[in-house]
Amino acid sequence: MAIPRMRHCMECGTKLEMKYLKSEGKEIPYCPTCEDYRFPVFNTAVSMIVTNETKDKILLIKQYGRDIYILVAGYVNQGEDAEDAVVREVKEEMDLDVISLHFNHSHYYARSNTLMLNYTVVVKGQTPHPNGEIDQWNWFTVDQARKNIHDKSLAQAFLYGYLDGVYDFDPCDHKYDK
Repeated sequence: MAIPRMRHCMECGTKLEMKYLKSEGKEIPYCPTCEDYRFPVFNTAVSMIVTNETKDKILLIKQYGRDIYILVAGYVNQGEDAEDAVVREVKEEMDLDVISLHFNHSHYYARSNTLMLNYTVVVKGQTPHPNGEIDQWNWFTVDQARKNIHDKSLAQAFLYGYLDGVYDFDPCDHKYDK
């Protein structure tokens, strides 16, 4: 899948041209009207491996009418730090309080032009009160979480990477390629 590229200047709307920038060592989109380089723009999101205080259970969710278990996730708001987004999303979606968090890994996901930042969080309590975005949730043992996470998904790649220490994004990146 090709990585999306900006075609027009975000400032003035002029069609961008590719121009070599020595300090980058490659061609970068350039606006001839503004006389400035325009670096790629992408979404930033967080996904969370939510664990209980004893770290022996992992919370997985189903949402938007889909019958698949995934990780809690959400977009980072403009001006918001990723760690603040983690705490906010867990609170908004599950009404759980994060008591600790740890950054795991990042991955650029071309399909949605999103840089996904994955964290493990420990939450206080075990009884979520999900908002309207969540259709279903369940606490799973580690082995159950492995078996129930959506196959060949970014969520699975992050979960397995966290559990095994090896991150393999190839299956999730090519899932929709035909």
